[in-house]
Amino acid sequence: MKNLWSGALCWLVIGIVFICGPAWAGGIMLYQFGSPDVGYAAAGYAARAQDASTVFTNPAGMSRLESSQSLVGMQALYSSLKFSPNAATDVPGGGTDGGNGIGWVPGGSLFVVQKLNRDWSVGFGALSYFGLSQGFDGNWVGRYYLQKSTLIGMTFMPAVSYRVNDWLSIGAGLNMMYGILKDQAAINNANPALADGRLNYKDTEMGYGANLGILVEPKKGTRFGLTYLSEVKLDFSDVPEFSGLGDGLRAVLAKAGLLNGSLDLGMTVPQMVMFSAYHDLNPGWAVLGNFGWQDWSRFGRVEVGISTDNPTTLTADSHYKDTWHAALGLQYTHSPAWRFSFGIAYDSSAVSDSNRTVSVPMSEIKSFALGTQYALSPNLTLGAAYQFAWLGDMPVDQRRGPLAGRVAGEFSDTTFNFFVLNLKWTY
Repeated sequence: MKNLWSGALCWLVIGIVFICGPAWAGGIMLYQFGSPDVGYAAAGYAARAQDASTVFTNPAGMSRLESSQSLVGMQALYSSLKFSPNAATDVPGGGTDGGNGIGWVPGGSLFVVQKLNRDWSVGFGALSYFGLSQGFDGNWVGRYYLQKSTLIGMTFMPAVSYRVNDWLSIGAGLNMMYGILKDQAAINNANPALADGRLNYKDTEMGYGANLGILVEPKKGTRFGLTYLSEVKLDFSDVPEFSGLGDGLRAVLAKAGLLNGSLDLGMTVPQMVMFSAYHDLNPGWAVLGNFGWQDWSRFGRVEVGISTDNPTTLTADSHYKDTWHAALGLQYTHSPAWRFSFGIAYDSSAVSDSNRTVSVPMSEIKSFALGTQYALSPNLTLGAAYQFAWLGDMPVDQRRGPLAGRVAGEFSDTTFNFFVLNLKWTY
């Protein structure tokens, strides 16, 4: 009987903690981290190689830069993520629409490239390309699935590049990711006389991966880039913190050893492959493009373990699917001082409508971008960019037993807006 309770309550805790809310950014690994790429909708991501952000987008591109340089980027994201419940919603105690789940989110990056000689370059990058935070009002209809959630992966990447000959360069980087996970959800005490309880889960973890790149320039003004960003394993582990539990639920959790048991969550940040092209049409105009793949199906399978007197381990599958990316951009050089960029992009969805949940509101994404760079001096360039990403309406119909109820409706007119400023210093 104790084993039965452990198994059942394992799923209860997984349902509350492994809500995949922190994976909200899933299906669109962020190409936006304060670099000029935002103004291209990432078109030419692995082939542009025109500033120090190539440390991350394709380390092979460092050898193409004519001199050492640094790039500092500042980014502000504003997202509208609002849920509209419909008449089918049946949650104990009712609830509100939750308000805007994201709002304003700051970001930024730093890249440095040091030329050792004509052929060898080393670099370093600090950025976040994975994760996001969201939070809803305390009494929203999906509170038993998610109240607040944060998953942020901070990447620190040393890299090296070597020019093999005039047309071929290779590069590699070490992806050192510092992961931060925080989750909060309400717990229904199944007693109208009692307020909701609460569960909190948080941990930090280091993970490691590789970033490999090739850059081919068969003739001046035409480049092809291929980059591979490996998966990163983040093995989060923490003892969930329960508060406000009724005596009945507390006794059941204590009997199964789950009040003090450690919950292990093994998440895999997806691997990615990107092929890009850059071509000068004439002295003023250039065209850029991408085609990419991201392994979100593996991210959806999370190893979950609960350390109790009778340990339970399983794999929770969120039924994610791999995603595909395509982008097309234009670059216009007006003068030695002014450069402009334009771009459009498409990313497929990592979840189907039937598998979408209130805590994982992912969908296909259509992006439109523009940017500019202005040379303040021969060594200093100021850049600005804006990108609009459209996710549209995302229907949800989810139920997880009588305590959590049924939540049905849609996230309506969901958008992302990225505002970027960056400064490039060449020396």
